[in-house]
Amino acid sequence: MNKSDFYYDLPKELIAQSPVEPRDSSRLLVYSRATGVTQHKHFYDLPNLLQKGDLLVVNNTRVLPARITGVKDGTGASISFLLHKRIAADTWETLCRPAKRARVGTTLCFSPELKGVITAEGGDGARTVKFEYDGVFEEILYRIGEMPLPHYIHGELKDKDRYQTVYARENGSAAAPTAGLHFTDRLIAELKDGGVEFAEVLLHVGLGTFLPVKTETLEEHKMHSEFYCLTQQTADRINAARAQGRRVIAVGTTSVRVLETCAAADGTLKAGSGETNIFIRPPYKFKAVDALITNFHLPESTLIMLVSALLGREKTLELYKTAVEEKYRFFSFGDACFFR
Repeated sequence: MNKSDFYYDLPKELIAQSPVEPRDSSRLLVYSRATGVTQHKHFYDLPNLLQKGDLLVVNNTRVLPARITGVKDGTGASISFLLHKRIAADTWETLCRPAKRARVGTTLCFSPELKGVITAEGGDGARTVKFEYDGVFEEILYRIGEMPLPHYIHGELKDKDRYQTVYARENGSAAAPTAGLHFTDRLIAELKDGGVEFAEVLLHVGLGTFLPVKTETLEEHKMHSEFYCLTQQTADRINAARAQGRRVIAVGTTSVRVLETCAAADGTLKAGSGETNIFIRPPYKFKAVDALITNFHLPESTLIMLVSALLGREKTLELYKTAVEEKYRFFSFGDACFFR
């Protein structure tokens, strides 16, 4: 298959620019692979769509407000940096603009408590920055940084917590696992009261999630890598659910990537952590995931390709066409889908 096989037309006005309130009032397109029936619901209807014993697997990563601006020593020029991968306690791989102002040896002041020096250069604005700071680095970021919203969101986010899931715990992502943004504490409590279980995995979402597929032939695409962790306790719980015939439902494509990275051919999960660059696309056969809750994804993206591996390309594009006709809201702050 080629990249262009996953293209669809999307009116710009359907790209959500802000989240809805409350979180679980977003719309939910529900599709059953068993019956072929499509339903139009809301996310707060989820308790009526799940069964006792279902296991929802969520990604507990926490987004860092990783967009910071530094003032260049000597000239006073401003340079914007986006942190995307920590490679040492005080050193990060970043993307910066304007890159021509940022050379090896450039020193910058981001705030009275945070300074940095560029130690390496790469292409497309990539820079390695070694930081000096007083206090806890993440706490400084939460005071001075901005959320790294996707390029298609043009407004300013007033509440940083609206780009976090309510169960976010582990700092490290450059983007939110957006399928989880629809959950509220109340909805989670209601689901648990109904016998639905939750399990947590970790995948720190990198900037690669926003990068376009540049090659027409998918086999030539180099997938970005992201850090993941699946604990033994979570692996045991998911393996038990599968052995008992209960559904394992991934919340978001990031959870899918963790589960499928750690799954053996028979679907048994093995605990582990490290970097994964798994590229899920047709005709991939899922080993550990029975159903998926996810948002609507960009045309020709690796994420719509992942969905197509679950549903088939034709059915995926058919459902997306329906969503456009029904005026669902798309992408990070948009509505959700439940493919079961």
